[in-house]
Amino acid sequence: MKDFSNTGQLFCFGLGFSSSALAERLLPKGWHVSGTCRGGEGQDTTKNSYLFDGTHSTPEISAAISCATHLLIAIPPQPSGDVVLKHFGEVISRSSNLQWIGYISSTGVYGDSRGEWVDETSSLLGSTELNRRRIEVESAWLKMGSDQNLPVMIFRSVGIYGPGRNLLASVKQGRARRIDKPGLVFSRIHAEDLAQTLEASMINPQPGEIYNVSDDYPCPPAEAVEYACGLLGVEPPPLVPYEEADLSPIARGFYETNKRISNKKIKEQLGVNLRYPDFRSGLDALLKDF
Repeated sequence: MKDFSNTGQLFCFGLGFSSSALAERLLPKGWHVSGTCRGGEGQDTTKNSYLFDGTHSTPEISAAISCATHLLIAIPPQPSGDVVLKHFGEVISRSSNLQWIGYISSTGVYGDSRGEWVDETSSLLGSTELNRRRIEVESAWLKMGSDQNLPVMIFRSVGIYGPGRNLLASVKQGRARRIDKPGLVFSRIHAEDLAQTLEASMINPQPGEIYNVSDDYPCPPAEAVEYACGLLGVEPPPLVPYEEADLSPIARGFYETNKRISNKKIKEQLGVNLRYPDFRSGLDALLKDF
């Protein structure tokens, strides 16, 4: 993938795990990166951050949006809807500098395909309240892009892992579990590969497009836990049948949908070459921190 030949100003709604991975790619290239954080998250000295709790707009954030050339939305929808559209939709629609708007969604919008492959044209069958809201918010962003002639693109991501947030950390902290549900597979994406996908789209924006962001290897969740335990030289946790597992409602939602995510489009349209095409290569690289 080619690099940017020029620099710009990226504003992120939600300077969290995913946005920080993108910032780490862009800052060394001379980009200016700023965005929002919630109270108590602390101040990142490498980026300009603005407090935003989702309840109201501020002149400072509006001014930052007006200066931005690129906008990333990484805040999930709330029960009240999308807080970015609600409080900043008008200023975004008036921002003439914007060359790219990326919205990070979830492959949860596809619901359950009974283990079959899904791509960006597959039906949206989100079975949880959160994923139904995601479907509505995706549609709202795409409609604003079409109505206001803005370069909006949607990125449906699988589970994101990377430094500090991965199975190795879960195993070391005693939080990893092996849940057995025959036939179930999960897909994953390393934060660096999500970031390179976003950057590839920034280089070659295609307004109105939707992209699945996933690695090449959907697999049973217990398989990944076992591999992480092997890397750390510890015994895997006991295998627990899904029916007997004590899971939170959110965790149970992950186990109730089964699908394989096609990443063909990001490779063919954006030229993405995954650095970590499966969880093994990703965990191998993260092992140096343990």
